[in-house]
Amino acid sequence: MSIELGKFNVLEIVKTVDFGVYLDGEEEGEILLPTRYVPEEYNIGDFLNVFLYLDNEERLIATTLTPLVQVGEFACLEVAWINQFGAFLNWGLMKDLFVPFREQKMTMQVGKKYVVHAHIDEESYRIVASAKVERYLSKEIPPYQPNEEVSILIWQKTDLGFKAIVENQFSGLLYEGEIFQQLQTGMTLKAFVKQVREDGKIDLMLQKPGFEKIDDFAETLLSYIKDNGGSITLNDKSPAEEIYDTFEVSKKTFKKGVGDLYRKRLIIIEANGIRLAEENKK
Repeated sequence: MSIELGKFNVLEIVKTVDFGVYLDGEEEGEILLPTRYVPEEYNIGDFLNVFLYLDNEERLIATTLTPLVQVGEFACLEVAWINQFGAFLNWGLMKDLFVPFREQKMTMQVGKKYVVHAHIDEESYRIVASAKVERYLSKEIPPYQPNEEVSILIWQKTDLGFKAIVENQFSGLLYEGEIFQQLQTGMTLKAFVKQVREDGKIDLMLQKPGFEKIDDFAETLLSYIKDNGGSITLNDKSPAEEIYDTFEVSKKTFKKGVGDLYRKRLIIIEANGIRLAEENKK
């Protein structure tokens, strides 16, 4: 099995030297793991899980550090420095990750973070990054079902909401009217598939679908009021963000739950909140 640059590889220790150990890189030859990354106890013939990249002299080198991104992945990384060739991103290793000017959507600035895709440059065999992430998203139809949980990386704000990268492969969208928490580029979080559209893009939602069932939420709300001394300061005039922070549901779901409890005469709605009806304070 050949080694993979920019990824973790399990390699055998074949030689000890004063400045580290050499690992068997098969057709690539022996690869140095510097002393600072060598385990305290080891034997020739042991196998180590190491990340492979190129040092400042373009030689293969190993590390046991885990970078912030691997080849084939997307991540939000900060620009450490810039020179006449491009920008260099901090990805958690001694040698920074290079973004050529041609791979920047806008001129990158030191100290700012950008969502990028890491890959191998075919001409130079270097690990590089690109901010033109659209070209690296999968064109295949995503294999997800409605309500399926996925991991997402918030990519950019649009008029419709927030674009997100789903499971390091696909394009997704969170709609503005269905977002009830603060989001910003670079955040990673769990989401749920609302639907996979015909064009392969994924409509996403942040709430657990089952929690939108009014009966379920009304019961949750009633228990919450009871657990908080029989009254809460939230009502249908409260900000959507405050409602979401408390219950992780939309204001629409909250209002329907309140209405359900009110119709059943389980609660009393007041100007500054909600309280249990007298007969329910037991």
